[in-house]
Amino acid sequence: MTEKHARTSAFGRQVSRRSMLAGAAAGVAAPVVASTVGGIPALAAPTGTAGPQGETRRITMYAEELPDGMVGYGLEPGKATVPGPILEIWEGDTLEIELVNNTDHRLSIHPHGVEYDTESDGSPLNDSFNNPGERRTYIWRSRTPYQAKDGTWMPGSAGYWHYHDHAMGTDHGTGGLVRGLYGALIVRRQGDVLPDRQYTIVFNGMTINNKVAPEAPIFEARLGERVEFIAIGHGDYFHTFHLHAHRWADNRTGLLSGPDDPTPVVDNKDLNPGSSFGFQVIAGEGVGPGAWMYHCHVQFHSDDGMGGIFLVLNEDGSLPPGAEEALDRYRNHHG
Repeated sequence: MTEKHARTSAFGRQVSRRSMLAGAAAGVAAPVVASTVGGIPALAAPTGTAGPQGETRRITMYAEELPDGMVGYGLEPGKATVPGPILEIWEGDTLEIELVNNTDHRLSIHPHGVEYDTESDGSPLNDSFNNPGERRTYIWRSRTPYQAKDGTWMPGSAGYWHYHDHAMGTDHGTGGLVRGLYGALIVRRQGDVLPDRQYTIVFNGMTINNKVAPEAPIFEARLGERVEFIAIGHGDYFHTFHLHAHRWADNRTGLLSGPDDPTPVVDNKDLNPGSSFGFQVIAGEGVGPGAWMYHCHVQFHSDDGMGGIFLVLNEDGSLPPGAEEALDRYRNHHG
């Protein structure tokens, strides 16, 4: 993937604008190229036009042990992360995932929002999992809206979904979820707007991406960039997700269809175990650059470290006035 405007941020990390990969430019017909979006490996976003039956897209994923007792998924050996890579397909596509278990634990991969046979359920109930060292292929299918035999219109698969382990520790994958085996799954509908940057935010127990403030993620964008957030809930606690100074439509895409669209607009939404949603914002639109908080709005959760920073830089990538001081306060978070 081509990266533009690369620079080193105040935290020693690379800040870059996302450039979408066209399948033809990459020399492949399907988005199977790993790229880095916001520091998290992502499957290149779907581009072009899918046929009436969609395409079959094949990838290999690796489950691996990470420092601090965590376990993650990755698209290359030695590249596992928490959260795992963002997987994207067009509505109507089929995704075939060969999962390689490079750990000493039984584990699997189970999706939300798409269709699959019992062999690809990712659940010990259906004997669908990887033993240590085992390779196994999981097949996930998606659909455009269609009519059932009785004429009822059935929903398609487009949406912001997620995937996770369903076998480590218990038959429900509790051990895998606690240790970081989860990631975002996006099914796009033709015509959907594609973002410049993407970030996965997982409220897992009392953590964000298995971290708490001041180690919780700092997500960066430049003023005016289109940023997509995929929010996912796991664990045993009920949460709400709040993003300061930005708002979105409470629908499938998070975007309004026009000035008369009656969809409610929100800046705070429930994010509970097993749920997910996504939305896009224009970074700093109407409010300008700055260090904007995101956090759980259950008060003792945020007090205990369930909060991070959405850092909107100036258009040239520089820090706006007051941002460094706000970041210093965040780094000194004590609840």
